Amino acid sequence: MRMHDPMDDVRIPICSSDVLQDGGKGIRFPLTAGGEDGTGFVVRYDSRVFGYLNRCAHVPIELDWNEGEFFESSGLYLMCSTHGALYAPESGRCAGGPCRGGRLRSITVFEQDGQVFWTPDDYVRPARA
Repeated sequence: MRMHDPMDDVRIPICSSDVLQDGGKGIRFPLTAGGEDGTGFVVRYDSRVFGYLNRCAHVPIELDWNEGEFFESSGLYLMCSTHGALYAPESGRCAGGPCRGGRLRSITVFEQDGQVFWTPDDYVRPARA
């Protein structure tokens, strides 16, 4: 039986829901992934919010070319600014380019009372102070 981890109950605010537009700019947030400092991001696609670790599955670098710019020009795919790997925003699966069957590491995000939150898990944790 797994011990109850107090992190299971943690919800960390990211931004106001109205900041995220379908296929528009994403919001980055600090976190610790596998013990290393990094960032996550949240985007809106098809009226829903999706969160991912900001790390390309092809080469472990951040995706956005300008802060929060995760979608390519059509607003249909998330794109790595360095090598052009394309990812489906609703699943994080590679949709084209050098990521070859890879996928982005998803982060649990949800909306409540006009706010977007994320929930830590065994791999992604709040940023170290």
